[in-house]
Amino acid sequence: MTRVSIYDPFADVFPALFRSVLAPSSAERAVSAAAAEAAAPMRLDVAETAQGYVVRADLPGVPKDAIQIDIDGNRVTLRTRVQREPAKTDERVLRSERHTGDYARSFAFSEEIDDSRATAKVEQGVLELVLPKKTGAGPTRLTVQ
Repeated sequence: MTRVSIYDPFADVFPALFRSVLAPSSAERAVSAAAAEAAAPMRLDVAETAQGYVVRADLPGVPKDAIQIDIDGNRVTLRTRVQREPAKTDERVLRSERHTGDYARSFAFSEEIDDSRATAKVEQGVLELVLPKKTGAGPTRLTVQ
């Protein structure tokens, strides 16, 4: 395993005591981590094969008719709407952490996608996209007349 160390030009100027005062607190780091988690509710794994790309997205509780997939050249966009049932009239909500609303993720690949052969399926809350690379006819040689 490679260790990476970051050069700190102020290490000699500011002792560790003052640097700890300037660093964000653990509570601030926890809030920023929670904000990052809320900003990216659709977690993805993207893999490349010789034939194309495979994308797996965690979408627990999202019905397949609420998922929209757009392919435009080498760009793929996933959109979904998550709706939860409202609390019953005889219940008082004490805590609600489940996200609701519209979510989208968009990413570009290095090669164009063959949208006519692309497939998508949802199984146990995981969306799997198989995105074949567009195969060209290769270089064309012209004959001189």
